[in-house]
Amino acid sequence: MFTRFFPLWVSLCAFLALMEPTLFTWFSGPWITYGLGGIMLGMGLTLQWKDFSQVVKTPAWVAFGMLLQFTVMPLLGWGLGILFELPPFFAVGLILVACCPGGTASNVIAYLANANVALSVAMTTCSTLSAILLTPVLTASLSGSYLEVDAWGLFFSTLEVVLIPVGMGIILNQYLPKFTQKISPFAPPIAVVLIVLIVASIIGQGKAIILSSGFNLIGAIMCLHFLGFLLGYGLSVIVFKNNELSKTVAIEVGMQNSGLGAVLARENFVNPATAIPSAISSLVHSIYGSIFVSIFKDKNTE
Repeated sequence: MFTRFFPLWVSLCAFLALMEPTLFTWFSGPWITYGLGGIMLGMGLTLQWKDFSQVVKTPAWVAFGMLLQFTVMPLLGWGLGILFELPPFFAVGLILVACCPGGTASNVIAYLANANVALSVAMTTCSTLSAILLTPVLTASLSGSYLEVDAWGLFFSTLEVVLIPVGMGIILNQYLPKFTQKISPFAPPIAVVLIVLIVASIIGQGKAIILSSGFNLIGAIMCLHFLGFLLGYGLSVIVFKNNELSKTVAIEVGMQNSGLGAVLARENFVNPATAIPSAISSLVHSIYGSIFVSIFKDKNTE
């Protein structure tokens, strides 16, 4: 029940962070990195090797979802940065979050929207592992017109906060199943708490910049995720003509791992404002996800 209200907790704490930043700014520095590591570890604890069987069963579905994830969203991030005339640090931050894999919250939204949860988990897992290489490469390639990006730095940061904790979680689940069965139910609510703390902390620290940024930054992020959901759903309907599949792909494409974007931004860019698009992104795609659920949860799947 707690995880179902994830968008509410993010929205509420983001608002509180703008009103009184010190409520959340204590969660900063290495705590943000540790927080994301905890989220990724929790994701790993919920996975088993058999979860990857979905990739074998429906390789075209998973491949198509990942194709959209790492083409549509990065290109949207790049294009919207130009369209909204964002300053370089915001533009690069927008591109970075657009190049991130699907977020762990997408699995919750997929469940609530009566989408294909097994496929959602498979897509999230595959995109997360692929992001170790694709996120740094795409970010560096698309950000070249703004500033030089250390692709190797992004690569090693992604390796540190994604592959290691997710791999540890899967190994624990494989060899200590009784232990993980006891603690895995706590993984989703803990993940919600950690992502809320990460988002609220970054918003609190960037309060002045956010309030002065006006419509441009928020408008660009709203368009990014709206178009992600829309194109993910529309293109999937055209290609596969399957409503359940299309809902699942739309959720995976429209919801990014904003926590990863925030950590990578803070660890690899001098200007702390580069992490702000990721923080706002988490808020925006969570709200959109809730709207998506309200629209599609009662529709019959094909």
